[in-house]
Amino acid sequence: MATSNNYRSAIDPYGFERPEDFDYQTYEEFMTHYLAVLARRAGKWSSLLSARTKVERSRKVKRYCRKGIPGEHRGMVWMHISGAQKRMEDNPGLYEKLMAGPFDQRLLETINTDIHRTFPENIYFKEGAEEGKRKPLYNVLVAYGHHNSGVGYCQGLNFITGLLLLVVKDEEMTFFLLDILLDKLLPDYYTQDMIGLKTDQEVLGELVRIKLPNLHAHVEAEGVPWSLPTTKWFICLYLEVLPLETVLRIWDSLFYEGSKIIFRVALTMLNQHQNIILTSKSFPNVVEAFKRMTTDSSNVDCHIFMQNVFSVPGSLSMSMIKKLRAEFRAKCV
Repeated sequence: MATSNNYRSAIDPYGFERPEDFDYQTYEEFMTHYLAVLARRAGKWSSLLSARTKVERSRKVKRYCRKGIPGEHRGMVWMHISGAQKRMEDNPGLYEKLMAGPFDQRLLETINTDIHRTFPENIYFKEGAEEGKRKPLYNVLVAYGHHNSGVGYCQGLNFITGLLLLVVKDEEMTFFLLDILLDKLLPDYYTQDMIGLKTDQEVLGELVRIKLPNLHAHVEAEGVPWSLPTTKWFICLYLEVLPLETVLRIWDSLFYEGSKIIFRVALTMLNQHQNIILTSKSFPNVVEAFKRMTTDSSNVDCHIFMQNVFSVPGSLSMSMIKKLRAEFRAKCV
């Protein structure tokens, strides 16, 4: 977590170099009040976790996840609330076995091509970096690609896996978090035909039609398919779309509550910034409006952002999403 000592640091707590146009003033204003929130949450989590070796799913834990998991506990909590810890315990030695080979050389070459493109702005992913993450990233992607041949390797997985490594700092844990994410939380997002991703983008369009009919009508009238501005939102789980601390807070709830969180985030942003889109005329201007929406300074305050995520869209159940998925999946095949 950031402290007052690195408000103006050119590198954030996870090793990412801040861009030249980084808004330090907005960030500093946010952190001056967020540090108190972090301290309060850290105390509550420490109390919850004292004398415990695992985290049981409960209404209290769900509420705590919505309010944010402290960085020092995040990896361990993600493992337990997602089911990855149990899966790892049920499959002892799996990761080591996968890393022992045999290997598909074509898969290795594909993964190698993307390794150097992963977080070039992060000090841990630079060539020859001390405590470098390139080799662990390569290992996890190779293991997963052989474990799930239906996915193998797909662009976007390097970024998700890279952030998991930065948080949990362990290859095997990262492997099982990735496994539970792709198998349980985001089924068919990263298959060759990406049917799950395409379906969910259609589901988002329908949710916008239901909850924000004027916005939906405008986007449709301008001929912008929902897949065009939102693919990166879904495929990278908002990574490299929203500020990092906001992304981590989204993932805190994603690992507990599942993929409905992705829709809640999308609907919240669309609701709060719909005027930007509604006043944009023409196809390219609407697409540009979607980009401007994600870079708005209001996205920096992850605490208020997440409070809005759980209030602004209103009711949104997993059963509703499953029903819509069943309806639209047939149309996407």
